[in-house]
Amino acid sequence: MINKLFFVVLSILLTLSSALAAEKPYDQSTFNNLLSHNEPVVIHVHASWCPVCRAQQEILDEILPTADFAKLTVLKADFDTEKALLRKYKVRNQSTFLVFRHGKEVDRSTGDTDRDSIFRLLKEAF
Repeated sequence: MINKLFFVVLSILLTLSSALAAEKPYDQSTFNNLLSHNEPVVIHVHASWCPVCRAQQEILDEILPTADFAKLTVLKADFDTEKALLRKYKVRNQSTFLVFRHGKEVDRSTGDTDRDSIFRLLKEAF
C-alpha cells in the first residue's frame, strides 16, 4: 500500500514539475511562436566559458521550478553562435537576460548575479 502511494505521489510530482518553467535551447522558430502568441519569454544569452553565466545558471536552476514561473519560457542562446539574434537585439555581452512581454522587449540585464534582482527581472515578463 505504501509503495503504491509513493509511486502515485511521485507521478503527480513529476507531472507538476514538467509543467513548471525550465530553460530550453534557443531556437528562432520557437522564439517567434512565443512572441506571436504573446507568451512571457526570457532569452538568457549564455557562454559555456563565462563564470558569470554559470552563477546565473545556478540561480535559474533554483528559481525556475517554482510556481512563480510556471508560465515562463526561458530560452538559452549561445553567445558564440547566435550572432543574428545578438545583432538584432544589440547584445554585446554574454550573461545577458532579455525579457519579453506581449511580444515586445520590456527589460534586460547584463552581468547580474543577485538572486533577488534576477527574480524581479524575470517577473517583468508577466
